[in-house]
Amino acid sequence: MSRLYFLAPDLETTVNITHELYDLNLTKEEVHVAGAAWEQLKAQGVSVATLRQTSDVGNAAKRGLLLGLPLGFLLGLATYYFLDQALGDISFLLVTLGMTIFGGLFGIWSSTLIGVGVRDVKLDKYDDEIENGAFLMMVDVPEGRENEIDSVIHRHHPEVVIEKATRKEKRFWGQVK
Repeated sequence: MSRLYFLAPDLETTVNITHELYDLNLTKEEVHVAGAAWEQLKAQGVSVATLRQTSDVGNAAKRGLLLGLPLGFLLGLATYYFLDQALGDISFLLVTLGMTIFGGLFGIWSSTLIGVGVRDVKLDKYDDEIENGAFLMMVDVPEGRENEIDSVIHRHHPEVVIEKATRKEKRFWGQVK
């Protein structure tokens, strides 16, 4: 999947582009729109961008889990060996497994708290336009269809700015290594 960004100047253009994208067999799960007038978007049947699409919360949760599990495991080992006498009959497996699960959950929780505050790079780039009434459409398209969708939209709406997520942005979101 690739993410294309469409900066549409107004509500009418945004709604028209959305319906054209639906006609190109894209679903509501693949088209998300960020803008100040989200109530009007919903009334027109347009999928409004959620926190997941406008922030780094999803990738932050993954990173938190990947860091939290091994740290929890190490904490479980340390707890078992240093508090051996205080734990009594609790088994090694129970302590390490419990602390590993705790570490993973704590990692997810703490990382998502941070990820909520990290905005999508393109939202920051187009912040002024969005505040002045424009809409930023985030469209996830299957690989190989970017040019087709780009040309269809530009044919009907030449005023729309279309960008693709850069390699650096994909790396930021965890899509490219």
